[in-house]
Amino acid sequence: MKPYILSENNWKNIKKNSYELAILPWGATEAHNYHLPYATDNIEAESIINESGKIAWEKGSKFIILPTIPFGINTGQKDILLDINLNPSTQQMILDDIIAVLNRQKIYKLLIFNSHGGNNFKNMLRELGLKYPKMFLCTSNWFKSLNKSNYFENDGDHADELETSLILYLRPDLVEKKIHWGEGKENKINIKSLRENWTWSERQWSKATNDTGIGNPMKSSKEKGKKYFKDVCNKVSKLIQELCDSDLKNLYSKN
Repeated sequence: MKPYILSENNWKNIKKNSYELAILPWGATEAHNYHLPYATDNIEAESIINESGKIAWEKGSKFIILPTIPFGINTGQKDILLDINLNPSTQQMILDDIIAVLNRQKIYKLLIFNSHGGNNFKNMLRELGLKYPKMFLCTSNWFKSLNKSNYFENDGDHADELETSLILYLRPDLVEKKIHWGEGKENKINIKSLRENWTWSERQWSKATNDTGIGNPMKSSKEKGKKYFKDVCNKVSKLIQELCDSDLKNLYSKN
């Protein structure tokens, strides 16, 4: 039993502790090429935040990791079998209820630990911050915390070399044999401004990709996943420590 993981604890242990920070891992349930499990984002979220939490707890930080929410925004994948979608409005209602509990119980810091590229909590947190002015609300994307090119040869953003390497390290039993891996080629949209990333439209996933993956996974390895995992956990642990140590009445330094 780990004292910083709510799902492993009981009332006997919880009631004698106080917490500076609550952490809410948020993933998705969706296809990841032919070779990775639908729970890839959730496995990554839980593995990274639990290991990061271990490091931070041993350094004296007081926080609690809430159970992972396993469904995310998948509106662009509506025709892919069993990709489960939560609308943004549904996410905000879930967040509202969770924040109401934390606010009432005087746990005034919340980190949404996001593990899915389709989730975007910024505008939700802006609105909920107005409703709960005592709360410090923030969100992080672990997959943006390190320079991927220092670890992986091929870029991508879904079932790519990064994710495949991580799952090869964390859950090799759930990875299909390499002969079944798709190439992860992205079919680029024909509108130039969208390709240049200064105009946005949601990707129609079944048209943008041939195998639900974006990014070539063929050079993935357990060793690459292990190195990345260690480094990303060290970085996330420092975020946890910094959030726990922060004084909400003194967040900014005057120049």
